[in-house]
Amino acid sequence: MRLLLDTSVFLWCLSNSPRLGRKARRAIAAPDSEVWVSAASAWEIAIKAAAGRPVYARSPEQWLMVELEHNRFRPLPISVEHALAVATLPPRHGDPFDRLIIAQGRVEGLTIVTADENFEAYEVKLIDATA
Repeated sequence: MRLLLDTSVFLWCLSNSPRLGRKARRAIAAPDSEVWVSAASAWEIAIKAAAGRPVYARSPEQWLMVELEHNRFRPLPISVEHALAVATLPPRHGDPFDRLIIAQGRVEGLTIVTADENFEAYEVKLIDATA
């Protein structure tokens, strides 16, 4: 299975949060799963940290790449094709990071793991992160 974690789910994985459901946790941990984390998530985390709202004990520069490697998550760069695909999305969700993750999921044929119900308004494969 080819999965793309939204930012919250990525952070839930790192903190072993009970918010992450058993089905989602199994899909992410499955040996045959490819698990991707978007550069949009790194960007969102960096912006929050710079604004004084850190999402982790250390700065993102100190932990993010290490955690990607440790968890065998693959970084998904933002391509021009991904950026342009955002324009094809109906304006049902206002969060630019989520819109980019949705576009990436569609372009790359990835299943997005999210707890955000707004993602359901788009033609993209989903796994409910709380299930």
